[in-house]
Amino acid sequence: MADNFDVIVVGGGPGGYVAAIRAAQLKLKTALVEAKHLGGICLNWGCIPTKALLRSAEVKRLFDHGAEFGVSAENVKIDLPKIVARSRGVSKQLSGGIGHLLKKNKVAVYDGYGTLEGGGKLSVTKDGKKLAELTSPHIILATGARPRQIPGLEIDGKQIISYFEAMVPETLPKSLLIMGSGAIGIEFASFYRDLGVEVIVVEMLGRILPVEDAEISALARKSFEKQGMKILTSATVKKAVKGKDSVKVTVEAGGKEQVFEVEKVISAVGIVGNVENLGLDGTKVKVERTHIVVDEFGRTGEPGVYAIGDVAGPPWLAHKASHEGVVCVEAIAGKNPHPFKTWNIPGCTYARPQVASVGLTEAKAKEAGYEVRVGRFPFIGNGKAIALGESEGLIKTVFDAKTGALLGAHMVGAEVTEMIQGFVIARQLEATEADLMETVFPHPTISEAMHESVLDAYGQVIHF
Repeated sequence: MADNFDVIVVGGGPGGYVAAIRAAQLKLKTALVEAKHLGGICLNWGCIPTKALLRSAEVKRLFDHGAEFGVSAENVKIDLPKIVARSRGVSKQLSGGIGHLLKKNKVAVYDGYGTLEGGGKLSVTKDGKKLAELTSPHIILATGARPRQIPGLEIDGKQIISYFEAMVPETLPKSLLIMGSGAIGIEFASFYRDLGVEVIVVEMLGRILPVEDAEISALARKSFEKQGMKILTSATVKKAVKGKDSVKVTVEAGGKEQVFEVEKVISAVGIVGNVENLGLDGTKVKVERTHIVVDEFGRTGEPGVYAIGDVAGPPWLAHKASHEGVVCVEAIAGKNPHPFKTWNIPGCTYARPQVASVGLTEAKAKEAGYEVRVGRFPFIGNGKAIALGESEGLIKTVFDAKTGALLGAHMVGAEVTEMIQGFVIARQLEATEADLMETVFPHPTISEAMHESVLDAYGQVIHF
């Protein structure tokens, strides 16, 4: 006998479990199918545990620089097993919490893999055995993504590793080469460098953090290099030859080849959607570049089949997946939600320094035909940043010169991942420069630099 549901969600990551809980809140009988771990990659192997690791690195750096604040410490040691154990413990605690939330909301959880069988049917299997057959008029695919493999540079989990292995090192390598300078690559570069590892970052494009504003990318690079990282842009890894305890990596940059010998290589060159074994063959679900094509409500070309999160394409962010899940479910329930758009999704990189942004870069705004007004305010002019010893940073705002609309905001520096939401809210409410100028920011805070950046765009900056 099949179990009948109003909604079935396949995948228990930040898109899937949120969609399931929202569906249950809307009084829809809901099932969630998850084969590995509730919370998905983000909670178990991505967003959360990496932040725990970065926090340990931050504590280490504070000890190293304690004398600057009048607090000296001697014989500071790194206990790598404890750092890793704390990170894993944080993930375990939160994963258990999600299980509790699903139970609280009366979501039926099935431990297995889901496969479409047509006609609103979904089979659940694990270890070669069929566990259940579910039916529903609405099936949401939230199966996520996995690291991209590069031919000739395949991840082996030992010398060429992905973020999975990079998060649970048994020992600290003396040297490390990271392929890719997006958020994942740069966060690992920052973590390992702060723990004393020699780090080389190789980026195929012309600058690191290529989705960010060029000015912000340049400032971040300057800070990373000041910390001792070696960064190569417009560079390609041609080959990697594994030795007993090292890897010789050939990198081509500027028409010349260089060979670097390192202990480990981290591959952070993107992801591919988990679209295999879902039963998509014979359906009208369209897959492009390993990602499922959807409309603004998560609907695929197959009636009754939806997709959200990483498997549905960029931006590959947990908060995007969660919001997508809510919009998808509310549309199913007939609640007429606002169509999902990516125009106002913030991006954050939790390195040292942090980077955060929302909306159009200065270059993209000009390409789109806007006449722009740009404001900037450096952290060196902010009292709280100086008091914290974090005077390296910049807030940059981009406005439409004709309407005063905030087109984009871009930040580099301490705590900017916490501050970007102020500009996200401003854009969501369609605030103008006048609204932001009239807003009173508390003193002393780093957030005052946000206000000053707006003032600077209109020739009214006070403290610089």
